[in-house]
Amino acid sequence: MGQPAASRGRAATPTLGKAMLNKYARAFFTRVLTPFAAFLIRRGVSPDTVTLLGTAGVIAGALVFYPRGEFFWGTIVITLFVFSDLVDGNMARQLGRTSRWGAFLDSTLDRVADGAIFGGFALWYAGNGDDNVLCAVSIFCLASGQVVSYTKARGESIGLPVAVNGLVERAERLVISLVAAGLAGLHAFGVPGIQVLLPIALWIVAVGSLVTLIQRVVTVRRESAEAEAAATRESGQTPESGPTPETPQTPQSPRTPQSPGHEAQGSEAAK
Repeated sequence: MGQPAASRGRAATPTLGKAMLNKYARAFFTRVLTPFAAFLIRRGVSPDTVTLLGTAGVIAGALVFYPRGEFFWGTIVITLFVFSDLVDGNMARQLGRTSRWGAFLDSTLDRVADGAIFGGFALWYAGNGDDNVLCAVSIFCLASGQVVSYTKARGESIGLPVAVNGLVERAERLVISLVAAGLAGLHAFGVPGIQVLLPIALWIVAVGSLVTLIQRVVTVRRESAEAEAAATRESGQTPESGPTPETPQTPQSPRTPQSPGHEAQGSEAAK
């Protein structure tokens, strides 16, 4: 799903695979998965194909298992497909590709995967989970996660740095939710009381996402005001002083009437 910045042109933001594997584990799994990545390349498989298959696996794990309350097995399936995060990046490095399309596809499918995970939680609580409040919290987690990502992308698209990460980013949202879901699933194996972890995690993610959204909106507003003030200073004006008064123009002598042809040319140029 996610790609290293150097390999696919993506900004250096945390992804699910990078968050769940520290730098030492990543180095280990990179060595282990390099032969597999090379095998896929020899078979003509592209990094984008691996990205698509990884996202499909996450969607299947979330929407097949979670709505039935099988949180342990759903989390296991999702975690297995997280390794596509490392495989497609490894393939891109071996191929020496830097792709704007790969970066776009990766970010877009990340949003799809997030929606499937929290949508799976919402379906469970709307059905056999029988808890409308937690269903609403799950939907809020889904929507707020999308908006949090959008605020940063939109701010950067209008030329602002959006120099704030926020309390709970995508990696934290997913790790908290998936770890809690996997542990809550142990209730089916006879572990008592552990199912309460998932509701707690969803509330944490919901509140954290709201705080992060506010942090980013406030940051964009401040950076926008600073950028506009800097542009005003560069133009030689200040917000208080207003435009510099124009220099009075000296009267000009009456012009010689133009021919109809000249007048027509001037009107055409003004368009």
